[in-house]
Amino acid sequence: MAELSSSINPWSFAFIAALITGSAFLQGVGGVGFTMFVAPIALMVFPELVPGPLLTLGGLVTFLTAAREHPHIMWPATKLALTGRILGTALAIFILSYLSLVFLNIIFASIILLAVALSVSGLRISPTKINLGIAGLFSGLMGTLTSVGAPPLAIAMQHSSPANIRATIGSILAVGSMISIIGLAVANNYGVVELTLTILMIPFLFFGFWLSNYARGFVSGPTLRKALLLFCTLSAISLIFKTIFGQ
Repeated sequence: MAELSSSINPWSFAFIAALITGSAFLQGVGGVGFTMFVAPIALMVFPELVPGPLLTLGGLVTFLTAAREHPHIMWPATKLALTGRILGTALAIFILSYLSLVFLNIIFASIILLAVALSVSGLRISPTKINLGIAGLFSGLMGTLTSVGAPPLAIAMQHSSPANIRATIGSILAVGSMISIIGLAVANNYGVVELTLTILMIPFLFFGFWLSNYARGFVSGPTLRKALLLFCTLSAISLIFKTIFGQ
């Protein structure tokens, strides 16, 4: 379990707080973006946040998104993805003690980049039962190990409407984050330190999400799709960079 320093660097705290505010704003507008932006940078600046506190914060902001736009939740897709998420979380907890995170991070980031390349190539990835289940599985694996679980879901649902994307991915990640947190707690990787850091960051999360209320109506479908693919690409590249050069 991460050890909480007796004195937190105020500049690092301010930087992460601003990052969480901005990421919560993006999450509220597009339905994804929170941990994708925060996690790679937090690993370099404030590693105590990964994965437990960011999973908790991510679960909270995605719950807010789903609750705000609950009429647009695609429940069949949510159930399928959550089934995969449960399996992915269980697998992640099992392999935490056996495989190096260096290896896992590179593999997962490579899969994200491959999925983005397939999407840009013109191949239409539809939210079928199989695709949603697979997306949920990888979301559980990646979310539990690195706190970044949205990219597979974003790829699978990229051609849905903005409201459906925000609400459905929000519902999947909200419940999925709770599942992952329970798994981490059982594995003794989530405790008082992680909970304390989460509480300190909650006000900044709420502020960023509140700001998103004034922007979400101006985002078009094609613009959101491009943004989702860009988010996934940046997340994957950042994860690879941190894994290779941040050791």
